[in-house]
Amino acid sequence: MSKVWLSSPHMGEKEQEYVLEAFRTNWVAPLGPNVDAFEKQLSDLLSVNEAVSLSSGSAALHLALIVLGIKTGDVVLCQSFTFAASAFPINYCNAIPVFVDSEKDTWNMDPELMEEAITDQIKKGKKPAAIIVVHLYGMPAKMNQIISIAEKYNIPVIEDAAEALGSTYENKACGSFGKIGILSFNGNKIITTSGGGALVSNDKDIAAKVRHISAQAKEPAPYYLHKETGFNYRLSNICAGIGRGQMEVLTQRVERRRQIFDLYKKELKQIDGINFIEESANSFSNRWLTTVIFDENHFKPGTNEQVRQLLEKHNIESRPLWKPLHQQPVFAENKSYCNGVSDQLFATGLCLPSGSNLTDEVVTKVIDEIKSFVK
Repeated sequence: MSKVWLSSPHMGEKEQEYVLEAFRTNWVAPLGPNVDAFEKQLSDLLSVNEAVSLSSGSAALHLALIVLGIKTGDVVLCQSFTFAASAFPINYCNAIPVFVDSEKDTWNMDPELMEEAITDQIKKGKKPAAIIVVHLYGMPAKMNQIISIAEKYNIPVIEDAAEALGSTYENKACGSFGKIGILSFNGNKIITTSGGGALVSNDKDIAAKVRHISAQAKEPAPYYLHKETGFNYRLSNICAGIGRGQMEVLTQRVERRRQIFDLYKKELKQIDGINFIEESANSFSNRWLTTVIFDENHFKPGTNEQVRQLLEKHNIESRPLWKPLHQQPVFAENKSYCNGVSDQLFATGLCLPSGSNLTDEVVTKVIDEIKSFVK
């Protein structure tokens, strides 16, 4: 069987049309009609005032911290159970990442533990300057509680919705709750621009600042004039053309990922000890990746890795859940507030192939291999 990828790009019919339009009109340099249209699609989908397309989700997060005034020595609370890209931009600003563990319902930042971290840091004279919360694997975090606590202490929230385009919480789009939201269009995300990302906000001043410094902070003058540090972080008009076409099929991509999740769940839930994360009544997940937990009351420790290796032998890509950032060597000296949830999830979980371009036949092949292992 040919390689089964965890989450590969899935192109539609319109992406080439928009890219060719850019070539025909010679809009191949950064910015242009595709950028404008793509940003409008994003702001409309999320019901926010502003969307700024950028070269990556990491660039968006870096700029979010900059426009919020994060500086050397500032403490920024960050979800521990996530990809390291959620925290690296804190280091770019010479600020200090402080990690907060997850709750069991959504696997995202635990609001009660977050408040404990806030009050403890305040006692130490280091009130957090910002909070980065992630909607992991497309599952919305408990945003009502998180926003309420953040407002209580007057701390801005950055929503890392890199994995959650198309997900909603109480019928409101993920990425639209915080002061700033960030998106990723990396090749493995639910839609892609072959890379790329975006920053979204209802604050027009924030968006204007981001547009300015993401394009090298050039001042209006007949020569190059710069009053502050700029960055080369804008998305190209060609890549935005891919994004335009991808946005037109986002609903179908979400629907297909949810169908794949339902197929896995239907077939594997019958096995005692294989568990799935469920949506709460007020959440809608794009099911970016289907994940399973091998309960250690039914399976030996390390079962997730054994299954991963078995699938690999059959040319099927799977991957452990995120290794918590408080376990990462690069953050060994950073403070963390832990409850053991993400440690347990990493020890027992596995991400299964979930790309919207997978057929039921291929998904069933993955299921059969897992069933054969259990037998």
